[in-house]
Amino acid sequence: MKKILFSVIAFTTIVNAVKAQDFKKVSNAVLLNQIEFAKTELDKLMADPKAQAKPDGWFWKAKIYAYFYSKPELSAKYPQSQVIADEAYQKYVSLDASLKILKVPENIGQDLLFNLYAPSFNSGIGAFNAKNWDSAYYYFSFAAKYSDIIFQNKFSKNPNQAFDTTSILYAGYAAQNALKNNEATKNYDRLITSKIGGKNYIDIYKYCLINSINAKDETSFKKYLDASKAMYPQEDWEDYELNFFNKNYTLAEKTAMYDKEDATGTMSSKKYLQYGDVFANISKEDKENLDSVKQNEYLQKAAVAFKKAFYKNPSDGIAAYNAGVIYYNIFNLFDDKVSQSRRALQDLNTNRVVEKDPKKKIIADAKYKATVDSLKSARISFEKPMNDASDSSIAWLEIELAILKAKSDKIREEKNCLNKSVDYLANIYSFKRDKARGKDLKAFDLYDEKFKLYDNLHDSFK
Repeated sequence: MKKILFSVIAFTTIVNAVKAQDFKKVSNAVLLNQIEFAKTELDKLMADPKAQAKPDGWFWKAKIYAYFYSKPELSAKYPQSQVIADEAYQKYVSLDASLKILKVPENIGQDLLFNLYAPSFNSGIGAFNAKNWDSAYYYFSFAAKYSDIIFQNKFSKNPNQAFDTTSILYAGYAAQNALKNNEATKNYDRLITSKIGGKNYIDIYKYCLINSINAKDETSFKKYLDASKAMYPQEDWEDYELNFFNKNYTLAEKTAMYDKEDATGTMSSKKYLQYGDVFANISKEDKENLDSVKQNEYLQKAAVAFKKAFYKNPSDGIAAYNAGVIYYNIFNLFDDKVSQSRRALQDLNTNRVVEKDPKKKIIADAKYKATVDSLKSARISFEKPMNDASDSSIAWLEIELAILKAKSDKIREEKNCLNKSVDYLANIYSFKRDKARGKDLKAFDLYDEKFKLYDNLHDSFK
């Protein structure tokens, strides 16, 4: 009796095992477009753990729920059908990596992929137009995921297409608008790496450059800069190089790079201007680590960079103006030092106490003389660089004036430069005139004439 019972149990187990693997009813129902009936039959089969170990059940589950997702009325009836289909498909792939079942013609497996791709793409468009950036990014990313599978397996009408450019591009746009910088860059990177170009794509190259600048990622920056130059050789990419340079290098590194590039003789006018700005506008933090001598050296370096920018482009009046202004600032710095020495000498004389004790007087007089000689020597040492700077400032500002005055279509910046430069020139010639007063009549008259010329031009460039 026990033996018979065992045989019945064994037979039942075998039957159940076979039924768990028999998806013919499901397949037939799908072919007859009886999708909900197919779901009911599949649910019965998938209740058996043994069926869940086979790829067939997961394939049919993905196919059924992908169909639900593609039909608005069924998608509403079966919420989360997209997620369920996606999870089922991933499980299927883990059990059938070669996609053998999906590629069987009568199973029409490709429909599964298109039913996940197309509605996701359309939902992405709707979310994008409604400016729901997070949702748009989600749907376009999902569409790109399944379009990749379609194109990689050559299921599309265009077997030579590598991927769905539009889904990837708009996933990037949506991520960018949602301020998901890394996600946007990841999508744009696919297009850039694949050398996708044209006027509609140039902004993604610029975005990746800016993102790598802000991230201080030199490797990525160089990658995107090379790609940008190769794809759009007619564009000027120098601003991006200079932006990265300004944000990511120390003053010492910038100086070393300038000296190295300058030695090659191949730097552009624009780059010389950028270096000039760097050396002329040293940050407060850097200035705190530089003494006055070193700060003056950087001003001189800035002036030389601006002059070289002009030599590269002799029609650039603003480059000449920049050089003139730097020399004007150097002139003022030394003029201040001369004035400080003069005031210090005046204070010394005003506050001098004459010792009556002969012995103390000898010591005090010697100390006084040493201080006076030191102040006079310092003042004399400032005179030459001050005069040299004033002469250089005049030369470059007058070059700028000649160039910019001749222009018929001056922009606001050029007009501002002209108005400032005539004031600077009037100040310098006033200084020279006063120094020549009572000493050199010919020089006095010349400087006075120049002063009046430029003073009369004050604020005359509108």
